[in-house]
Amino acid sequence: MRIKKILIFSLLTLAWILSACAPVETPDTTMPMSDNPMTLAPGREASADVTATPGSMMADNPGAAHMMEPITAPNVQPATETTGGQPLAYREEDGIKVFELTTKAVQWPILDGVTVTAYTYNGTVPGPMIRVTEGDQVKVIVKNELDVPTTIHWHGVEVPNAMDGVPGVTQDPIQPGETFTYEFIAKPAGTFMYHSHFEGDVQVGAGLYAPFIIDPKETEANPPVIDKVLMLSEVRMTDGETFAAMPMGGMEPNYFTINGKSFPATETITVKKGDLVRLRLIAIGQFIHPMHLHGMPFKIVATDGHPVPEAAQLTKDTISVAPGERYDIEFVATETGQWMLHCHILHHTTNDNVEPGGLMLMINVVE
Repeated sequence: MRIKKILIFSLLTLAWILSACAPVETPDTTMPMSDNPMTLAPGREASADVTATPGSMMADNPGAAHMMEPITAPNVQPATETTGGQPLAYREEDGIKVFELTTKAVQWPILDGVTVTAYTYNGTVPGPMIRVTEGDQVKVIVKNELDVPTTIHWHGVEVPNAMDGVPGVTQDPIQPGETFTYEFIAKPAGTFMYHSHFEGDVQVGAGLYAPFIIDPKETEANPPVIDKVLMLSEVRMTDGETFAAMPMGGMEPNYFTINGKSFPATETITVKKGDLVRLRLIAIGQFIHPMHLHGMPFKIVATDGHPVPEAAQLTKDTISVAPGERYDIEFVATETGQWMLHCHILHHTTNDNVEPGGLMLMINVVE
């Protein structure tokens, strides 16, 4: 009898385990699709636990959809200049250095056979370099000839709050056809930049950025023979249309630029053996770039415009420059030959997935 009870209990237990492990039949919740794979068929509603597709998220968020549109402007003309970041001339009025900037769209060549639609300051990418001395009184008159509003933020420069360029906070956006004047005292000395702060996700990537250099009042004891600004950015070009590159699916860059150009259209820097060289690396895009110099180590002498004490200066051959960062690096050209400077995310040294290209330039050391 005892054995019979044990057997019955064991069979009941086994039956309970099997029923618990059996697959549960659930109702068919498959949703028939319309011809558009991103859209549910008419009359069907997604349940609460269905993840929204990117397309539906764009439909629910017109602002996000706008950011992903091609960069366009009416009557865009080819650029009349081909080199960006050149010093901007100024005039003096009552001891104030007055600069003039005009925002406008142009067709900008980043490479032989590759031209993008760009938003620019004065028709170039980067825009012109504003270079002044610490303590200078500066006035920058900005005329907006784009068909969209814009502002300028003086990245790292210590300006009055009303001059900071944040739309809806420190100023109203500069509307198409309008002019706005920024005024401030240039400080501190160092490597800075200026860029749009209106729809920056689009406008900065489209080309509204430029270097702003403030030289120290006192002359440097050992100034470099070569002093170059290198602004690092990205762009997306698909089917002949230009997009502002972003770190999101479908919007990643396929061209990478130094001062608005992709290798082999980037500048070759020629120096003499023994020269002290300073490179001011500025990341203005939305991707990090570990920049590697072949052949010679360098020292990091300034970060974000601020000098690094000599005892704290690191000696390296690769430095990661994150969006918004600036690094001044210096090296002595000790070995003759052609030495490469490039991003060590190696996909960033391609043009539309073909190497060599992108974030590369040559430093030519001669006797």
